[in-house]
Amino acid sequence: MNVVSDNYRDNWESYWRGTSDAPGEAIWDADPSLTAGPHSELLLPHADATRTVVDLGCGNGTQTRYLATRFARAVGVDLSHAAVEHARRAAEKAADGTSVEFHQLDLTDAAAVEALHDRLGDSNVYMRAVIHQSEPAARPLVAAAVARLIGTRGRAFVVELTSASRDVLRQAADGPDGPGPKLRRVFDHHLKPADADDEEIPRLLAEAGLRILAEGGTTLPQTEHLADGTRIDLPAHWFVLAAH
Repeated sequence: MNVVSDNYRDNWESYWRGTSDAPGEAIWDADPSLTAGPHSELLLPHADATRTVVDLGCGNGTQTRYLATRFARAVGVDLSHAAVEHARRAAEKAADGTSVEFHQLDLTDAAAVEALHDRLGDSNVYMRAVIHQSEPAARPLVAAAVARLIGTRGRAFVVELTSASRDVLRQAADGPDGPGPKLRRVFDHHLKPADADDEEIPRLLAEAGLRILAEGGTTLPQTEHLADGTRIDLPAHWFVLAAH
């Protein structure tokens, strides 16, 4: 049985097929200095950098390529084949000598997640804003995938949008000219940012067998701005996690 609906898969495939390779065209494709960089500083005090880091929901691989400079090896996975193709093209173009690879993976496919763990061993995980927009039935399995990939020795950094992001997105959408082109594409492809409740995320992580080592509030900078020129920064909460 497919936990992820065909509509959800198709929405992401069509989104990434319609996205160019230009850096920052996806609204969440922020520079790593604003995202994976500071996130790595929060994760690394708890994690073994000689282990592989797996970027779940890697999109076009911008953050994955940065993570490869901080960990021995980086593997990016995404539900969308088109996203993985973007990521591979960008990595080939960068050709910076880092150890990075990309694969299509459905995080709700327990057998595929297990096979990835068998290949990589206990790994570190980086997951930026995946649970909050996953379909409700898929969210527990996404959390379970994090737990399976870190095993007993890896560590995870998970950051998710909070409900306060809905107000920021509403403000951006309700401006005099409506949402900007990047945000409009999110809505046009029926993607649903900040769809999960704030209490749901830590509950799902705990139910997956993960314990919180550190946590805090933050924002996730976007690559689009409000009408007054203010960058869209979406309120979020981060967790550093280990197995119970």
